Amino acid sequence: MTRIHQLSRRDARRIAIRAQLLDKSRPTDMMKTIRHLTMLQLDATNAFAPSADLVLWSRIGSSYSPAELRTALENHTIVDVRGMLRPCEDIALYRGGMAQWPGAGELRSYKNAQRDWVEANDICRRDILRRLRASGPFTARELPDTCVKPWASSGWNNNKNVTMLLDLMVQRGEVAGAGREGRERLWDLAERIYPDDPVVPVESAVRIRNEKRPHALGIARSRGPECNIEPGDVGDVGEIAVVDGVAGEWRVDPAQLGLPFAGRAALLSPFDRLLYERHRMVELFEFEYALEMYEPAPQRRWGYYALPILYGDLLVGKLQATFNRKSGELRVDAVHEDEQFSKAIASAVDAEIADLARWLTQSLAEREGFEPPGL
Repeated sequence: MTRIHQLSRRDARRIAIRAQLLDKSRPTDMMKTIRHLTMLQLDATNAFAPSADLVLWSRIGSSYSPAELRTALENHTIVDVRGMLRPCEDIALYRGGMAQWPGAGELRSYKNAQRDWVEANDICRRDILRRLRASGPFTARELPDTCVKPWASSGWNNNKNVTMLLDLMVQRGEVAGAGREGRERLWDLAERIYPDDPVVPVESAVRIRNEKRPHALGIARSRGPECNIEPGDVGDVGEIAVVDGVAGEWRVDPAQLGLPFAGRAALLSPFDRLLYERHRMVELFEFEYALEMYEPAPQRRWGYYALPILYGDLLVGKLQATFNRKSGELRVDAVHEDEQFSKAIASAVDAEIADLARWLTQSLAEREGFEPPGL
């Protein structure tokens, strides 16, 4: 008989927080942290620091140095796959699917359209591979656009032929991210970036990836919206659970059940995995949040790049702040309290803000040789 776990919302939140390494027991090792989380999302926005660095700081604290991540990327210990930083040993779980691109069986219409577009621009694809093989890596701007059929979209990626072709060539396993030159991504042949590990067959790879996901998330839906890059659901992995007050079935990592919980305060990237799937965030945390950087300034409630605030097992507010790279100062514009903070919450949040300011200053000093007073 299948056992079904009955969880309160608080139980579910604590499982999610502990699985995401945001409880009181902080990790100390960057590589172990990334391997546990399975991935870090890249984002070009650098309001405070790159999101991947902010995610690691939220967990490790100011002892984390962004130079560690840069070194891991340069050494290909961590690999960029479609904007997700993954441990190099996990790439073998994706290369089988890359070899089958655009996929097996009956394909969705957009997949057929992508295949046809790549075939129509095969000359450009070969030109890119030839240029990279001769003297890569290069940025997208430095690669030839010899496409005979322009990329068409609703506007955001219209005519960004090389950029779109490179993304599809990543999906085909031909090219890979090779670091950055300023804010631009560098590209090289995948064979120079990915480890030469045995490729895991597609069916086994999907199962292994599904098994890793509940360990990182703690609790997730069995089925969710289609997402080719990083799904938020876990299929049939884990054990069935229902959450009081939330409709539908969940899957929980049994290793997370019945463990003690000790929380803390944390400031989170808007792209943090704890809350990136907004529907799950609302269901479990009953937290209202939106990234407002694309909203006109007068319509923003919490700021351009507000950081959600975690305290214990609750998301309790948002930090609106500005980091001045010239002075090395973090200016707090507002702390938006969903409900009035107790003295304990306010004190813990203030301590995290001070730690963020200290870490940002240290990171700026490492990266740009900045010498703030008293450092």
